[in-house]
Amino acid sequence: MTDKLVLVTGGTGFIAQHCMLALLNADYRVRTTIRSPGREAEVRAHLKVGGVDAGNRLSFVHADLTDDRGWPEAAAGCDYVMHGASPTPSGDQTREEDWIEPAVNGNLRVLRAARDAGVRRVVLTSAFGAIGVGHKPDHRRPFDETD
Repeated sequence: MTDKLVLVTGGTGFIAQHCMLALLNADYRVRTTIRSPGREAEVRAHLKVGGVDAGNRLSFVHADLTDDRGWPEAAAGCDYVMHGASPTPSGDQTREEDWIEPAVNGNLRVLRAARDAGVRRVVLTSAFGAIGVGHKPDHRRPFDETD
């Protein structure tokens, strides 16, 4: 097993959980952020369905992309960060500022925490909201790079 620790943001998310499965299968240790501490068991159960019983190779930190608290602890001791989480507005929030400002501020929180912790590399992926918002409900084709 490698001694490398990877922070994966947004541990309850679909993409994050697939990233965690790949990392754990490659023998990395993983720390993930969750907004609701009560969801740790749910994440572990999903990973187990995916074929990984992570045990003590997986740890959790309570951190929210809209708040500075928790990010220094999340990045501490990490070699790498995989950041794909983004604050997702709900309801009828479709104005650009409802999506862009929280996303930019969340990215900056993660990047600052990574820098301050001496993380060697950050991988940043976009969230679905970058292309999925603003389409009509009858949009039926899969989204692709043209979106």
